[in-house]
Amino acid sequence: MKGVIALLLAALCFEGLNAECPDPATLKDDYGSKLCAQMFEHSSYYYDESCTGKFLYVYPDEDTPIMSWAWNNRISSLVVGRGCSLTVWSKSKKQGYKKKFSAGIVYHLKEVQKGLFGDWNDSISGYYCTC
Repeated sequence: MKGVIALLLAALCFEGLNAECPDPATLKDDYGSKLCAQMFEHSSYYYDESCTGKFLYVYPDEDTPIMSWAWNNRISSLVVGRGCSLTVWSKSKKQGYKKKFSAGIVYHLKEVQKGLFGDWNDSISGYYCTC
Protein backbone atom coordinates (compact mmCIF):
# COMPACT_ATOMS: atom_id res chain seq x y z
CA MET A 1 0.00 0.00 0.00
CA LYS A 2 2.82 2.41 0.88
CA GLY A 3 4.41 1.67 -2.49
CA VAL A 4 1.22 2.61 -4.33
CA ILE A 5 0.91 5.88 -2.39
CA ALA A 6 4.57 6.71 -3.04
CA LEU A 7 4.08 6.00 -6.74
CA LEU A 8 1.01 8.27 -6.89
CA LEU A 9 2.86 11.08 -5.09
CA ALA A 10 5.81 10.73 -7.46
CA ALA A 11 3.47 10.90 -10.46
CA LEU A 12 1.88 14.07 -9.08
CA CYS A 13 5.32 15.62 -8.58
CA PHE A 14 6.35 14.81 -12.14
CA GLU A 15 3.06 16.22 -13.44
CA GLY A 16 3.97 19.51 -11.79
CA LEU A 17 7.12 19.61 -13.89
CA ASN A 18 5.02 20.64 -16.88
CA ALA A 19 3.86 23.81 -15.12
CA GLU A 20 5.68 26.45 -17.18
CA CYS A 21 5.75 24.95 -20.67
CA PRO A 22 2.62 25.29 -22.82
CA ASP A 23 0.64 22.20 -23.73
CA PRO A 24 1.56 20.92 -27.23
CA ALA A 25 -2.08 19.93 -27.83
CA THR A 26 -3.32 23.51 -27.42
CA LEU A 27 -0.32 25.56 -28.56
CA LYS A 28 -1.57 29.02 -29.61
CA ASP A 29 -0.29 32.60 -29.75
CA ASP A 30 -1.72 35.50 -27.72
CA TYR A 31 -4.50 35.99 -30.29
CA GLY A 32 -5.60 32.36 -30.39
CA SER A 33 -3.89 31.43 -33.68
CA LYS A 34 -2.49 27.91 -33.92
CA LEU A 35 1.27 27.65 -33.50
CA CYS A 36 3.55 25.05 -34.98
CA ALA A 37 6.09 25.53 -32.19
CA GLN A 38 7.25 27.89 -29.49
CA MET A 39 10.96 28.28 -28.72
CA PHE A 40 12.37 29.71 -25.49
CA GLU A 41 15.59 31.54 -24.75
CA HIS A 42 16.19 29.92 -21.38
CA SER A 43 15.78 26.59 -19.72
CA SER A 44 16.56 25.72 -16.16
CA TYR A 45 18.02 22.85 -14.22
CA TYR A 46 14.53 22.54 -12.76
CA TYR A 47 11.97 21.36 -15.30
CA ASP A 48 9.20 23.53 -13.85
CA GLU A 49 11.34 26.61 -14.55
CA SER A 50 12.04 25.72 -18.18
CA CYS A 51 10.22 27.51 -21.02
CA THR A 52 10.71 30.86 -19.32
CA GLY A 53 12.11 34.16 -20.46
CA LYS A 54 11.83 35.47 -24.00
CA PHE A 55 10.08 33.25 -26.53
CA LEU A 56 9.61 33.00 -30.26
CA TYR A 57 6.34 31.96 -31.90
CA VAL A 58 6.69 29.65 -34.91
CA TYR A 59 3.66 29.42 -37.19
CA PRO A 60 2.70 26.48 -39.46
CA ASP A 61 4.81 26.29 -42.64
CA GLU A 62 7.20 28.96 -41.34
CA ASP A 63 10.57 28.66 -43.05
CA THR A 64 13.41 30.67 -41.51
CA PRO A 65 16.78 29.63 -42.95
CA ILE A 66 18.53 32.61 -41.32
CA MET A 67 17.52 33.59 -37.78
CA SER A 68 17.84 37.20 -36.65
CA TRP A 69 20.86 38.05 -34.51
CA ALA A 70 18.52 38.40 -31.52
CA TRP A 71 17.57 34.69 -31.69
CA ASN A 72 20.51 33.03 -33.44
CA ASN A 73 22.06 30.42 -31.14
CA ARG A 74 19.89 31.37 -28.13
CA ILE A 75 17.20 28.67 -27.99
CA SER A 76 17.40 26.43 -24.91
CA SER A 77 13.95 24.79 -24.74
CA LEU A 78 11.04 24.32 -27.10
CA VAL A 79 7.50 23.01 -27.54
CA VAL A 80 6.23 21.53 -30.81
CA GLY A 81 2.47 21.48 -31.37
CA ARG A 82 0.42 18.33 -31.82
CA GLY A 83 0.54 17.09 -35.41
CA CYS A 84 3.56 19.28 -36.20
CA SER A 85 7.29 18.82 -36.69
CA LEU A 86 10.11 21.30 -36.31
CA THR A 87 13.34 20.84 -38.25
CA VAL A 88 16.32 22.89 -37.06
CA TRP A 89 19.83 23.49 -38.36
CA SER A 90 22.99 24.42 -36.48
CA LYS A 91 24.13 26.89 -39.15
CA SER A 92 22.36 29.49 -41.26
CA LYS A 93 20.93 28.67 -44.68
CA LYS A 94 20.06 25.12 -43.59
CA GLN A 95 23.68 24.09 -43.19
CA GLY A 96 25.45 22.16 -40.46
CA TYR A 97 23.80 19.61 -38.23
CA LYS A 98 20.08 18.95 -38.70
CA LYS A 99 17.52 17.70 -36.17
CA LYS A 100 13.79 17.04 -36.48
CA PHE A 101 11.59 17.41 -33.40
CA SER A 102 8.12 15.85 -33.25
CA ALA A 103 5.21 17.07 -31.15
CA GLY A 104 6.06 17.46 -27.48
CA ILE A 105 8.16 19.41 -25.00
CA VAL A 106 11.96 19.56 -24.91
CA TYR A 107 12.78 21.07 -21.53
CA HIS A 108 16.54 21.06 -22.04
CA LEU A 109 18.14 21.18 -25.48
CA LYS A 110 21.43 20.53 -23.70
CA GLU A 111 20.17 16.95 -23.24
CA VAL A 112 19.69 16.48 -27.02
CA GLN A 113 22.89 15.27 -28.65
CA LYS A 114 24.26 17.07 -31.70
CA GLY A 115 27.06 15.22 -33.42
CA LEU A 116 29.60 13.25 -31.45
CA PHE A 117 30.36 15.70 -28.64
CA GLY A 118 27.88 18.58 -28.85
CA ASP A 119 24.31 19.34 -27.88
CA TRP A 120 21.53 21.56 -29.24
CA ASN A 121 21.51 24.14 -26.44
CA ASP A 122 22.03 27.60 -27.95
CA SER A 123 22.77 25.98 -31.34
CA ILE A 124 19.75 26.69 -33.55
CA SER A 125 20.47 29.02 -36.48
CA GLY A 126 17.58 28.14 -38.82
CA TYR A 127 14.31 26.24 -38.76
CA TYR A 128 11.33 24.99 -40.75
CA CYS A 129 8.05 23.98 -39.14
CA THR A 130 5.15 22.03 -40.67
CA CYS A 131 1.77 20.85 -39.42
